[in-house]
Amino acid sequence: MRILVLGTGKTGKLVAEVAAERGHNVHVLGSRENKDAAALTAPFLTGFDIVIDFTTPDAVVANMRACLAAGTKMVVGTTGWYDKLSELRALAEHNGAGLLYGTNFSIGVQIMFELSKKMAAALKDAGYTFSISETHHISKLDSPSGTALTLRDAVQSTLGRNDVGQNEEVVIHANRTGDVAGVHSLIATGASDRLILTHEATSRRPFAEGAVHAAEWLSTRIGVYDFHEVFNEL
Repeated sequence: MRILVLGTGKTGKLVAEVAAERGHNVHVLGSRENKDAAALTAPFLTGFDIVIDFTTPDAVVANMRACLAAGTKMVVGTTGWYDKLSELRALAEHNGAGLLYGTNFSIGVQIMFELSKKMAAALKDAGYTFSISETHHISKLDSPSGTALTLRDAVQSTLGRNDVGQNEEVVIHANRTGDVAGVHSLIATGASDRLILTHEATSRRPFAEGAVHAAEWLSTRIGVYDFHEVFNEL
């Protein structure tokens, strides 16, 4: 498969490495070569079977508009753009493109989302309050992380908004330090005890592997998919 990777950060480089390990033909574009998505012309994109984006919230929307308008299949691991989801979904569907997006491509994190719902359901009427702590590397631009926002939504939908507390929202504490790949904790605090569900990434490789598997899965499909809804099929 011919894969175009957008983004030369640590995760983007690792995505390219994993894709090459799996026998794919990989080309990488950085921000200098693709300012404002200028390199993503329709003729250029016809040279690739799929595009994987791990860029920045500032760059990803222009990249998506260019790729989806050309009917290109695209896996997006960049977060911070979901306010444009309706527009980009419509663009993909109108042009017969493929779009698979997710706040986190780690299978372990997907399992955490499922466990968080069970934890919230079990403690819903037991007097516990919920909060989320997330820690990432200092260069991560979006805060809180997309993973933390997805985790919050999973818990709040299980509890029911009126059951969460006075603020009607699970509070997220975001931390940026060092080169931390990603730590997410769901904390349930009771009158005399505390339960903590934690996922700690010790490297970025699970994110890269998940993104490449997602690209392989999307290569035979069109339409718009959330990674959380299809990861069991990969």
